[in-house]
Amino acid sequence: MKTLLPTSTAGSLPKPAWLAQPETLWSPWKLQDEELAEGKRDALRVSLHDQQRAGIDIVSDGEQTRQHFVTTFIEHLSGVDFEQREIVKIRDRYDASVPSVVGPVAREKPVFVEDAKFLRQQTDQPIKWALPGPMTMVDTLFDGHYKSREKLAWEFAKILNQEARDLAAAGVDIIQFDEPAFNVFFDEVNDWGIAALEKAIEGVECETGVHICYGYGIKANTDWKKTLGSEWRQYEEIFPKLQASNIDIVSLECQNSHVPMELIELIRGKKVMVGAIDVATNTIETPEEVAATLRKALKFVDADKLYPCTNCGMTPLSRQIAQGKLKALSAGAAILRDELAR
Repeated sequence: MKTLLPTSTAGSLPKPAWLAQPETLWSPWKLQDEELAEGKRDALRVSLHDQQRAGIDIVSDGEQTRQHFVTTFIEHLSGVDFEQREIVKIRDRYDASVPSVVGPVAREKPVFVEDAKFLRQQTDQPIKWALPGPMTMVDTLFDGHYKSREKLAWEFAKILNQEARDLAAAGVDIIQFDEPAFNVFFDEVNDWGIAALEKAIEGVECETGVHICYGYGIKANTDWKKTLGSEWRQYEEIFPKLQASNIDIVSLECQNSHVPMELIELIRGKKVMVGAIDVATNTIETPEEVAATLRKALKFVDADKLYPCTNCGMTPLSRQIAQGKLKALSAGAAILRDELAR
């Protein structure tokens, strides 16, 4: 029997202290070479166990094999120089030193496929794998070659399509493309961003989703949110075109946000991963708080299309806090399942 309101995470989970510095975004690895490869596999097992113990239905690797949700993928591509760095403003929010595109970008071999196969071997549960979206990849680099965000995004979309097809063949059930840039560059999203995303999912033989959040719970993002006013209506700019796209699932941020829940009506017919866990606080939600968020969403999405989820990744949190939040997510979803079964 198919699970109603299947729970999942939006992306990253905290890494063990022996692999990377805890509660730190993009922390360097503490291991090298074969020890690092083995350490990543061990961390993946631990992360999977933590999800299973918390009752999560659609599991992932917790991004234990990645240092950064975008650049770890880019590191495996040709045409990008990580030594030649430039300072750019990420999503018009904060400055960062980023690698440069110096020539045609290409994927010379699969990036995460072996990791995905390893995860598939560990569990019979549905598994989800996250990839960076084309627009967010573009926004994380200095482009000295194409000199066009659209052209570079299109090339990345072709590369992502190769990877996504291979991940689906490896047994991944849902491939999620992370596109926080969709919440910023509305004209570009509608002009070519969604088209690039559709290129990335073309012919992929599993479900596909797009995760559009307001970012990790770091200062640059929380400060930006304070400027957005009493209602965050960014989704309103992009949902109509997303609703008409071939993407199966839309993942969005709801818990402790100022997103008007009725905006979900704009993507009626899509499956919706409703973020019911706030990753920007150490306060662990109660199951009833999670259930309350999901109840609000049920007014605008059919129950068989509602997937309780986290707002974003939880790498900056402690493992203890993250585990508590995952348990709350599962318990909150269970409250709603019981209500719907009456």
